[in-house]
Amino acid sequence: MIFSRPRLSPGVFCLCLLFLAGNSGCAARGNRPQKLPALALTIERAGGGSAAVLAEIARSDAERETGLMFRESLADGEGMLFVFEKDQTLSFWMKDTLVPLSIAYISYNGRILEIHDMKPRDLAPVRSSRSARYALEVPQGWFGRAGIKPGDTLVLAPLESPREE
Repeated sequence: MIFSRPRLSPGVFCLCLLFLAGNSGCAARGNRPQKLPALALTIERAGGGSAAVLAEIARSDAERETGLMFRESLADGEGMLFVFEKDQTLSFWMKDTLVPLSIAYISYNGRILEIHDMKPRDLAPVRSSRSARYALEVPQGWFGRAGIKPGDTLVLAPLESPREE
C-alpha cells in the first residue's frame, strides 16, 4: 500500500509552526515551577549570630509574578528573595503555591520589618504595613526555627552588582 503525504501551502505551514511554538511556550510556563539562579544569603541576628539561606533571586516582573508557584516542596534554609526597584508597600498572595510559606518584608538597608505566615493556595493578600524593598519567602516557620525576627538584618552585599568603571 502506498501512502501519500498531504502537502501544506507555505502559509498554512507557517501558521502551524507559529501555533506549535506558541503552545509550547505556554506549556513551558504552565504548571511547572521556575528555577532561578540562587545566592547564599546571610541574615544577622540583632542579638548576635547569623543564619544562612539559599535564595533564588526574582528580579523581573515575570519572575516575581510566578515566584514559588507549583513547587511541591521547599527545604528549610531555601527560599526566594523578591527584589523591587524602589521602596513600596508590598502585597503577596499564594495563588497556585502548594507549600505553606513565611514571608519577611525587608527595608532597603536589609532590616527585617515584619514576618507573616501564609497558607497554600490562599488568595487573600498579605500586605506589608510599611514600605519595603525586598520580600523573602521561606518554608513556613523557618524564621522562628532559625531564630530570625523583625529587627534582624539581611546582608545585601551579594545582591550588589560590581560597578562599571
